[in-house]
Amino acid sequence: MSVNTTTKALLPITPLTSLRVTRHQIPVHGLIPNTSIQNKPLIIYHNVFPEPTPSASQIEGHINAVGVCRPMWRYPMYPEDHFHTTAHEFLVIWRGRARLNFGGNGCPGAVIVELGKGDAILIPAGVSHALEEDLEGGFEMVGSYMIGSEHWDMCYGKTGEEELIANIKDLPWFTRDPLYGDGGPAASV
Repeated sequence: MSVNTTTKALLPITPLTSLRVTRHQIPVHGLIPNTSIQNKPLIIYHNVFPEPTPSASQIEGHINAVGVCRPMWRYPMYPEDHFHTTAHEFLVIWRGRARLNFGGNGCPGAVIVELGKGDAILIPAGVSHALEEDLEGGFEMVGSYMIGSEHWDMCYGKTGEEELIANIKDLPWFTRDPLYGDGGPAASV
């Protein structure tokens, strides 16, 4: 789970004019707020890093060079539905392919999607996410958080988390995109 914080080089990425982006609003599901508090969408950047997909270190260097988020870990996604109330999460898949659930198990508005290396996901605070299936083995992502919000919590939609969930409304949103800087998908929400 080491993170390279010294590399400061921007990588070639899909031009914004060619980037396929999907945005999803996900309704409340039980005690999981999803996108209901700030109304900021789950944003999926499809094939933002075309083949050959850069290494985790190179992706971390790119994110650091843009200067919006700080890479904090390399890991797959937890298989249990969970969400954060203290930070929005930015993920870049650098290895493998997986089926992911955004919204929570049983949520009628959940987004269940297969994503793979080169894809990125911006998960607003409150949006549940879980690994449903590692489709190739070795699935792994670079996990990042907005600079100034690097301390994330873990919530599971259980009684007793209501006070934490109330904090989501005060979280700042992106004025610049974690990969593109000015004008990228996160900044245009």
